[in-house]
Amino acid sequence: MDQICGSRSVNLSDWHFSSFDNVNLKIHEMGVGRPIILLHGLFSNADTNWIKFGHAATLADAGFRVIMPDLRAHGQSDAPHDPTAYPADVLVKDTFALIAHLELTDYDLGGFSLGARTTAKLLTQGLTPRKAILAGMGLEGLAGWQRRRDFFLKAIELRDTAKRGDPHWFAIQFMKSQKIDPVAAAHLLGSFTDMEPDALDAIPMPVLVLCGAEDRDNGDPQKLADALLSGQLVEIPGTHMSCVTKPELGFELVRFLTT
Repeated sequence: MDQICGSRSVNLSDWHFSSFDNVNLKIHEMGVGRPIILLHGLFSNADTNWIKFGHAATLADAGFRVIMPDLRAHGQSDAPHDPTAYPADVLVKDTFALIAHLELTDYDLGGFSLGARTTAKLLTQGLTPRKAILAGMGLEGLAGWQRRRDFFLKAIELRDTAKRGDPHWFAIQFMKSQKIDPVAAAHLLGSFTDMEPDALDAIPMPVLVLCGAEDRDNGDPQKLADALLSGQLVEIPGTHMSCVTKPELGFELVRFLTT
């Protein structure tokens, strides 16, 4: 199908990929050229994070092949209820499997929020993209996952009873709007492991830390940029939730990847 953004029209294609354990993941692609894999945030999907607000089209117009999986238990990908489908760092395993399937050797990689945590893990486990993007992320967001996990597990528990004003309210509404399966989500939340910040100084490639000016949901982005060997911070308008709706997100991705 064609995705139309302003005066632009670029082809969007979808296909399924059988991951390392035969769980089916939905992959969305736009554009031709240099490959970039983009990983979306928790309880989101490729459309909400990258396609709906034009960021994928901006990259495609700049000559990129934009590869955007719906993560396991998200979007149009499988959301199995079997807990064995969620081993430790399963999203890292899925991404390694996707890159191997596509036989990519020269590509870029980025993610937003949970996608950024996954990207950081991949970079410390031997993945070597040319450039990387950690969006919606600060240094503190890479560790201390247990507290965040417990918050989201509580949101799942309260999804049918929480009232407006409850601290879990907005997370619950977002989960519902994205049609997140609560059983699968709970299993997935238990699969994430922390990353020691000291591991960041082993990441050799240039890394863009891209964050909303009002976003500190995952800690201090400047501290994250400073902890990287070749990190740079760029702020765009918005909060953690609203910055993905801003065209500046796509513009800054293109600027970083083409300079």
